[in-house]
Amino acid sequence: MDKEDLYMLRLMGEIDRNGITSQRELSRRLDVSLGLINTFLKRLINKGYFKIKTMSRNRVKYLLTPEGLARKSRLTVEYLQYSIHLYKDIKNLLLSKYNQLVQEEVRTILFYGEGEVSELAYLYLKLTPIQLAGIIDQENHGRSFFEYQINGPDKIQQIKWDKILLTRLDNPEKDIHTLMQCGVDPGKIATL
Repeated sequence: MDKEDLYMLRLMGEIDRNGITSQRELSRRLDVSLGLINTFLKRLINKGYFKIKTMSRNRVKYLLTPEGLARKSRLTVEYLQYSIHLYKDIKNLLLSKYNQLVQEEVRTILFYGEGEVSELAYLYLKLTPIQLAGIIDQENHGRSFFEYQINGPDKIQQIKWDKILLTRLDNPEKDIHTLMQCGVDPGKIATL
């Protein structure tokens, strides 16, 4: 599924839920530029996926046509298939990493970074003999992560662990640098 199809699916879903809305409101809800919303709406209308009903001078209602409903259904199926493949890839990546850590005789790991990746990493960690020692995240310390409290980097040396797994993917170089500043040996840091 390409980016354009994903935008169209999100736009069609939002309009299907609330047909009376402004392009500015759609832009805000979908976090997409107003010009892009206008372009996609014109394209969807020209393809016959929506009809326009004028409500007042500056308000319109978008009505999903049968062709639009069929297209939205096809895009939804494509999106679900794409998501399932992505999920399987993430599962295989995590299980492969954990298998490697088991081979290295790692018994406890510390997650560095809280979010969707750490949630999936935690769920698949449960399928291994490796135990989670805790989770570190500067921005979210003090919050809960499953049955663990998230700690700040200042607590790294107070927790017993064999390896740290980076579970935030946005800037691994920065995270490795931060960990090294906290006194962590680079050989004790694992990445996905």
